[in-house]
Amino acid sequence: MTLWLIVWKSLRQHALSTMVTALSIALACGLLMAVWSVKEQAQATFTGVNEGFDAVLGARGSKLQLVLNSIFHLESSPGNLAWTDYEDIAGNPNVELAVPIAVGDNYHGYRLVGTTPAYFEQTEYAPGQKFALQPGGALFDPARREALAGDFVARKMNLKVGDTFHPFHGLIFDEKSQHAETYVVTGILKPSNTPADRVMWIPLEGLQKMAGHDPKTATEISAVLVKLKPGRVMAGFHMDMVYNKQGNRLTFAWPIGRVVAELFDKIGWFDKVLALVSYLVAVVATASILASIYNSMNERRREIAILRALGARRRTLFAAILLESASISALGMMAGFLVYGAIVSVVAQIMRAQTGVVIDPFKFSRIMLWAPAGLIGMGALAGIVPAIKACRTPVAENLAPLS
Repeated sequence: MTLWLIVWKSLRQHALSTMVTALSIALACGLLMAVWSVKEQAQATFTGVNEGFDAVLGARGSKLQLVLNSIFHLESSPGNLAWTDYEDIAGNPNVELAVPIAVGDNYHGYRLVGTTPAYFEQTEYAPGQKFALQPGGALFDPARREALAGDFVARKMNLKVGDTFHPFHGLIFDEKSQHAETYVVTGILKPSNTPADRVMWIPLEGLQKMAGHDPKTATEISAVLVKLKPGRVMAGFHMDMVYNKQGNRLTFAWPIGRVVAELFDKIGWFDKVLALVSYLVAVVATASILASIYNSMNERRREIAILRALGARRRTLFAAILLESASISALGMMAGFLVYGAIVSVVAQIMRAQTGVVIDPFKFSRIMLWAPAGLIGMGALAGIVPAIKACRTPVAENLAPLS
């Protein structure tokens, strides 16, 4: 109890320096936890998103670009493929489901994707979870100019069932490139927390034959989403060999998770840079604890001498200084969780808006244990030098009258 009283009195007397130092610890702790947690969740979430498919067949080019365009609705399409290519893979005995898609237009920056009703009727975007419509909605008719709105698009654009809209040509919104066709929103998808939430879905033929598109490509598609039959792993290796190694016209991106993992391999250096910055902030914050307490030793010499004269042992003073350092770190650690929550919440909103992928700011991670513990330990170590100085304070000299 005596130790805590000594520490509490010291923290109160040096409230400003304590607060500034604790804030630096909070920044270091929050930044380190945020970088680590976002990296973990983003990698796990992105590599786990496949919309219920195992592979993507597309024009010759980068597998990563093909997956980003077809599954995450990012990037541009690497090219088109003929309808016969879809028929060939759909008829493969190892394929359970093949769904064609076509891209190339947008609605105020949100992509229009042409597809067939099978995308919504026969797929599970996650195990046991199928796309569902909000009450009052219906699936589009493949032969009519109808559309389904993803949950995120519907909320941002304030769309309701029965609303009409005009698509815009290209993937980048340009108000001068509006199409003449009018589409009716027949349904709004329930939130799936996948990239599908950021898409306006229309019939495949509607996008293929949109006015202003090249008539020669009216039967072409952008990609085919492929689901293999259960247990046909070797079929994936075989199709990878046929399309990617033996052929030179098409690309077979399989498995989707492994392809997406390449993205994180390419940007792994950025995570390391952010982590290094966090570590440097932690070191600077710890050094500030040492400097703050060490510099206060001169004005606390008389107080220390009085405590010694009253019977306080050196080890008691030593422990009090270490406890004070650790307490400052602990205060910063608690504030660090607020910093962490603020950073990850903002990142989560940006990530959802840009990709449709959702991360949970409140999901537990091991970093939430070892980062605070490590910083408290570093804070306690930072108190060793000031504690040694306190123990060496001459008692007689500092008990002399001040005047």
